[in-house]
Amino acid sequence: MSDARDPVRLSLRLITTGRLIEREVDSLMRARFGSTIARFDFMSALDRHGALTLGEVSQYLLVSNGNVTQLRTRLFEDGLIETETDENDRRIQRVRLTPRGQGVFNKMAKAHAACVDRLLGDLSQSDKQALTRLLDAAKASIRRKLELEAIP
Repeated sequence: MSDARDPVRLSLRLITTGRLIEREVDSLMRARFGSTIARFDFMSALDRHGALTLGEVSQYLLVSNGNVTQLRTRLFEDGLIETETDENDRRIQRVRLTPRGQGVFNKMAKAHAACVDRLLGDLSQSDKQALTRLLDAAKASIRRKLELEAIP
């Protein structure tokens, strides 16, 4: 019989595991690139999806528009992203990686992958694949629940 505390234990394990990885990756980003995990995440969204509005970046990263605006300013000042105006609606502005930004991101992504691989090195490849499948399923389930709750 399952214990009523099991869901809480599960959520705490997920949060703790994520924070351990995030803390280590953030330390890596600061030490090797003079950057942060937040900047890496912003650039990662642009790498995955191409040019995005700040609102779209905010949605992908699950952070406030204010946080995204601050990150955008710093990344722009560092020459890592640029702004483009939508050709159909000049009021819409999108940001995208510059060629320099893409190069920096590629180096950061390689270092990020090596760091996570080191941290999870005790897991077999099949365990990593199983964990990925389970986490993908959990994320999809949570998103479905949240979307259903948001519908009036």
